[in-house]
Amino acid sequence: MSSVISPSSPSSSSTGGSSAGAITSTGIGSGLDIGAIVSSLTTAFGAAQTSQLTNQESTLDAQVSAYGTFTAALDTLKLSLPALEDPSQLAGFAATVADKNIASATTSSDAVAGVYSLQVNNLATAATATSTPFASSAPVGTGTLTIGVGASSTSITIDTTNNTLAGIAAAINSAPNNPGVSASVITTTDGSRLVLTGTRTGAANQITVTPSGGDGGLASLGLTTVAAQDASFSINGFSATSASNVVSNAITGVTINLLQASAPSTPTTLTISPDTSSAQASIDGFVKAVNGVLSAIQTLTSYDPSTQTAGPLNGNATLEAFQNQLQSILGKFTNSAGGVKSLTDLGITAGTDGTYSTDDTKLGNALAANLASIGNLLGGTNGIATQIDNLVDGYTKPGGLLDTINQGLQTSLKNVSDQQTALQAQLAAYSARLTAEYNAMDTAVALLKQTQTYLNAEFNPSANAASGTSQANTSLGSGNLAV
Repeated sequence: MSSVISPSSPSSSSTGGSSAGAITSTGIGSGLDIGAIVSSLTTAFGAAQTSQLTNQESTLDAQVSAYGTFTAALDTLKLSLPALEDPSQLAGFAATVADKNIASATTSSDAVAGVYSLQVNNLATAATATSTPFASSAPVGTGTLTIGVGASSTSITIDTTNNTLAGIAAAINSAPNNPGVSASVITTTDGSRLVLTGTRTGAANQITVTPSGGDGGLASLGLTTVAAQDASFSINGFSATSASNVVSNAITGVTINLLQASAPSTPTTLTISPDTSSAQASIDGFVKAVNGVLSAIQTLTSYDPSTQTAGPLNGNATLEAFQNQLQSILGKFTNSAGGVKSLTDLGITAGTDGTYSTDDTKLGNALAANLASIGNLLGGTNGIATQIDNLVDGYTKPGGLLDTINQGLQTSLKNVSDQQTALQAQLAAYSARLTAEYNAMDTAVALLKQTQTYLNAEFNPSANAASGTSQANTSLGSGNLAV
């Protein structure tokens, strides 16, 4: 803040006086750096409260971040559970076809183990229609082509702008109500031919083409049709047909993709067997997710005595409670039939650091021998995965424990922000008051200095002479001071 000081000089002699200059900046009168002084005093005045609020804000931010880390670990754990909660999903099956040239197969959760004999007599095909040969650019004729596929049909107008084979093919392919054909032109030594191919296989999707009207030239297309047919195959000697080569309703939970016909009376074998590889991958993913949660808890609640450094949630009851509940569930022991009664029987054990490791060989053997009992241990109403899912859900769901904690932290951060705003306003007022007081002092000092300068000039003639000032112009300088 600056001030303009224009004090009146003390009364001068009748013959002359010295004129005082104006002070236009703080500290000019006193020589003090008022701005720096006020800034230092203001900082010192608010230092304790500023530090306290800053520390509170840092602590709250660290806690928000820590709970975010914990929540992310829980979300990862939750994603690993569905494959274990449903025993039918855990007990997956693989489909293997002995002759991979004849067919391939996949399974769903409804599949059951079994071995089947598969004979493919013929594949499902789409209908085709081929015209007589024409010169590639020769006009065919005009009129209307009514094209049908099964129960669907459309009429396409052919005029002088599209009456070549290429034009007719383009008109068919671009027809908005195309019933299910694609048109192309093939060129051989005897000329070019229009070829129509059905886009759907099966005997119900035959192609019909009826020309009419125009100049009658479309009838010269002379289309020859090859009928569509259903796939014909047999399973365990029982005949079946399919409009598609992808057969999904022949064996429960199995989809068969027919690739080519078998040699006569030479069936191949389709085997549906338990798939332990997917179950092992699901269990390995679950163990990894559990370790992620436990490691996050250890890091967030840790304390290093050598550095006296504590994690952001050191001693936090919420995380400690979750860890205790999780470890209690993981230690579950069942009396169900079968050789698998606990995670230890799967080769899953806890180490000295609290995290879990998996013996893949032991797990693989258990899956091959006791897949059903493993499904009961992990899944179902009281399974380990189901209990953990319920535990995690109580913490992470909207309105759950972590949501409530986070809302409380956000409220606390808002309160700290409000206090910081109020403190800044208080410090601004304090700074303004100090500035006003120092400026008043500065003004007083400036006035005193001007008075001193004036008196020195009046009562020290030698100083005036040294400065070139004529003493003849003052009463005091002439020695004729009247009494």
